[in-house]
Amino acid sequence: MTNNNDTRFSEITPEIYELSKLCTENGQICPALYTQYQVNRGLRDVNGNGVLTGLTEISEIQSSKLVDGKKVSCEGKLFYRGYDVEELVAGFLKDNRFGFEETAFLLLFGQLPDKAQLADFNALLAHYRSLPTSFVRDIIMKAPSRDMMNTLARSVLTLYSYDDSADDISIPNVLRQCLQLIALFPMLSVYGYQAYSHYHDGNSLFIHSPVPELSTSENILHILRPDSQYTELEARILDLALVLHAEHGGGNNSTFTTHVVSSSGSDTYSVIAAAIGSLKGPKHGGANIKVVQMFDDMKNTLSDWNDEGEIRDYLCRLLRKEAFDRAGLIYGMGHAVYSLSDPRANIFKGFVKKLAEEKGMDKEFALYSAVERLAPEVISAERRIYKGVSANVDFYSGFVYNMLGLPTELFTPIFAIARIAGWSAHRIEELINAGKIIRPAYKNVQERRAYIPMENR
Repeated sequence: MTNNNDTRFSEITPEIYELSKLCTENGQICPALYTQYQVNRGLRDVNGNGVLTGLTEISEIQSSKLVDGKKVSCEGKLFYRGYDVEELVAGFLKDNRFGFEETAFLLLFGQLPDKAQLADFNALLAHYRSLPTSFVRDIIMKAPSRDMMNTLARSVLTLYSYDDSADDISIPNVLRQCLQLIALFPMLSVYGYQAYSHYHDGNSLFIHSPVPELSTSENILHILRPDSQYTELEARILDLALVLHAEHGGGNNSTFTTHVVSSSGSDTYSVIAAAIGSLKGPKHGGANIKVVQMFDDMKNTLSDWNDEGEIRDYLCRLLRKEAFDRAGLIYGMGHAVYSLSDPRANIFKGFVKKLAEEKGMDKEFALYSAVERLAPEVISAERRIYKGVSANVDFYSGFVYNMLGLPTELFTPIFAIARIAGWSAHRIEELINAGKIIRPAYKNVQERRAYIPMENR
């Protein structure tokens, strides 16, 4: 972060403004050309289907099925390595186990662990929850960023310097690196936040060491909170959030980034830093922050949280760009793939209700439930849509993180702490099936021009 007394580094001068006009004037492509050349913008066709760019065995998203030869929308399903996520969640909840570590094992190795394998895997992660000597002091504590995703990316890139085999892309070495990053992401994220909170907000500095016997979710709460205290329900719901965010197909932006950069032969740290940069975007990992901010505005605007007419009116004003950030969006509603339902949101909702009761936030939960029910009706009335609209996982995750007392700055890093398991599995899959560098085609639509000598310009 630059010195607050020296704004020159961040200053946008009049010259830059003038040059930016040139960028805009000479950089616009006629929208009709995309149709003319059958370009699927965002690698999605006009019906919202993704363009097939690769094969994977790691996870599957199901949002439709064939009925009499026709594609019909169905309730959303998510599969990790062929296993229904709902069944996986039911399994570890039934046995009163934390599920994230088990999920990471499944994603990485393609099979469910037995008790001995899971115990050994947990011990391995505990072993790797140790940063290099003086890393916290020399790297994390110096020049803390106001954005924790940038802090996380910087820390990951810096770990390259501590790895004697950083550029070795053999499967054993990459697996070692991935396991270390899975273990270290909670510490890199939380410690980065603690440094920022201390140096920029003047709060007390707490650096708790992780406890080997604790799960990932327990350790997050342990190292984040000054007193290291948390309830079992808090830890289990955070664990569930990590499980549901761990993986979501090869085509999401950050995972596709993982495949793209891995295909170039780059090192693990560069690959994961690139994925972090992708996840940071508000159209991807930052969406749950927007949900929370939208609800904060809604709660301040509504005179009666139980008045469905008033709620409906607010939602209409959102779509008409008359409320909140005037973007015309109801954040947390709709998904690029799912139509009738997002299974992650469905799984989450029941536990959110329990946590809301524990925290005395029943009124807020009722408001969320009302918006979840009314928003699809409002969107259908206001917009022409090609598929159904339902609440996505971001709709409730931000609410959960709020109830857990997690600072907003850590919302997206929590996503990264979970998704590093999926990124790691996809990186290893890309390397095992090493093929061509990923290089999609772009059609040039600039007309040929004759060179103009300097004296004639």
